[in-house]
Amino acid sequence: MNWALIGASTIAGQYIADAIRAQAAGEIIWVVSGSQARATSFANAHGIANTTSDLDQALQDPRVDAVYISSTNEKHHAQALAAIAAGKHVLCEKPLATTLVDAIDIVGAANAAGVMFATNHHLRCAGSIQAIAALVADGTIGQVLSMRIFHAVHLPEHLRGWRLDNPVAGGGVIPDLTVHNADVARFVLGEDPQNVSAQMGVSGMGQGVEDSAMSVWMMPSGAMVLSHDSFTHPFAKSGIEVHGTKGSIIAKGVLGQDPEGTIELTTKDGQQNIPFAKHSLYVETVRRFVQAAAGQGAPAATGLDGVKSLAVALAVREAARSGIRQKIDYGDRA
Repeated sequence: MNWALIGASTIAGQYIADAIRAQAAGEIIWVVSGSQARATSFANAHGIANTTSDLDQALQDPRVDAVYISSTNEKHHAQALAAIAAGKHVLCEKPLATTLVDAIDIVGAANAAGVMFATNHHLRCAGSIQAIAALVADGTIGQVLSMRIFHAVHLPEHLRGWRLDNPVAGGGVIPDLTVHNADVARFVLGEDPQNVSAQMGVSGMGQGVEDSAMSVWMMPSGAMVLSHDSFTHPFAKSGIEVHGTKGSIIAKGVLGQDPEGTIELTTKDGQQNIPFAKHSLYVETVRRFVQAAAGQGAPAATGLDGVKSLAVALAVREAARSGIRQKIDYGDRA
């Protein structure tokens, strides 16, 4: 599979380029950026032959089989539709769009065109998250009563741009981190949140967008999920707790981009550390995407998964804005 990178982003440079090259075959042929200078700099740093600020130029190259979209959020919709119309498979960063209508539009277009479309919810591919999901699925902790996802971190300086001051581009901690929490909760618990209550605010970084948020989600089973997201916590550790009638799972440091962290299981038999696979989250994401495009299985996170995580995040923001609990609108896709 040959690729074009749409967006000369940090994540593309730090993780996705190597993940693509870790596959058995294929290469990165193009990098596209709104800035030709940025595209050229990125290409020089990562050994990519062709650069452009004209998306159509890359999409018209018949050698390109797939695109990875990691531009700012407000660009995803138009770029994904253009790639789909050109017959390219698409791996798109979360959130898929800034509105639910646009996200559903993308997924519908991909289905109609018969191309593979997937969301880069990379945490599903973490050995730690998979181990937690397995413990829940096999009944080790019994009926789940509650889940806590704490994703309060300190946003690195090199990422402190549009995320902190540009609501039009999709800035704010909710579209950046709450969407991840939503997908993790859906993946681990195997059900979709029904309604949310929330608060959001500015605690040190945000300028025109929220930089911290807390929300509580009610699940169909009766379990409750507490989600805490922030860009402003320099000493906090991310993690997940899942509490059930027969045990509790306490996982720390497992919501990052690398295979790190610990998982502790407590039951009536005592405490034990749970081992988990330490493979690259992004290599696994790309591997499953390539296989799915070849008709072998499904991607780690589908387009529908991306729609649903966005729906949760949008409901969290509206609940926080209005002070009113929100029923989550999945656009009839739940």
